[in-house]
Amino acid sequence: MNGLQFNSTQEYVASEQLMAGVNVAIALQKPLLIKGEPGTGKTMLAEAVAKSLGKKLIIWNIKSTTKAQDGLYMYDTIQRLYDGQFGEEGVDDIAHYIKLGKLGEAFDSEEQVVLLIDEIDKADLEFPNDLLWELDQMEFYIHETKRTVKAKQRPIVIITSNAEKELPDAFLRRCIFHYIDFPDEALMEEIVRTHYPNVEDKLLKNAMDVFYGIRALRDIRKKPSTSELIDWINALQIGGISADEIRAKLPFVGVVVKKDEDLETVRQKLD
Repeated sequence: MNGLQFNSTQEYVASEQLMAGVNVAIALQKPLLIKGEPGTGKTMLAEAVAKSLGKKLIIWNIKSTTKAQDGLYMYDTIQRLYDGQFGEEGVDDIAHYIKLGKLGEAFDSEEQVVLLIDEIDKADLEFPNDLLWELDQMEFYIHETKRTVKAKQRPIVIITSNAEKELPDAFLRRCIFHYIDFPDEALMEEIVRTHYPNVEDKLLKNAMDVFYGIRALRDIRKKPSTSELIDWINALQIGGISADEIRAKLPFVGVVVKKDEDLETVRQKLD
């Protein structure tokens, strides 16, 4: 595969399948849709891609109230009226009051950027469909100034979803899809060691045994994530906990178990 190639960074360990997915999306110039359990590094992937390729990262954080228009541009009519009342210069030039959104910034950049559309499923059901033209044609029209903003350099688009809502088929057809599987123990050890290269072998092994034991419990409501294991390892090291105390005492277990009923289940089943 020619052109840009994404590889793992010192801070982010990607599986071979994930690296391949990113590189296929780059080569085909299509958005990469990423799903996976919370805490599996979906958002951090965009940061890693930008760092690996030496690109600027632009992040569009999606909320329940976000509209597609927000990512294109905003026309600040209130500021224009305010300036008109006080006789400010340039009030007749509408372009002064047009502010590009995150998608607009990515299109208008002189250099290729990585654009992260984070948690797209938080918005309403029409949001993905409202972006089809812009993501296909890499352009949009500003009605107030009669200007077309066309991507100077096609951005590398990464979209994350927590599967809170089903995304429309028309939108899915335009994406390359990758599901980040939960790391197995070998990959997890590699991930942890990127953060804490000097962690004691036995402490890491025992902590991971307990961690995967918790995830394997059938009655657990919220399975702990990769990021929570990393935080727990840090807490154990800071607290001076020995490897032998981890299963016996479950120190700082609230770092990985966040629900009352899960905490009771863990204490009963892992005793």
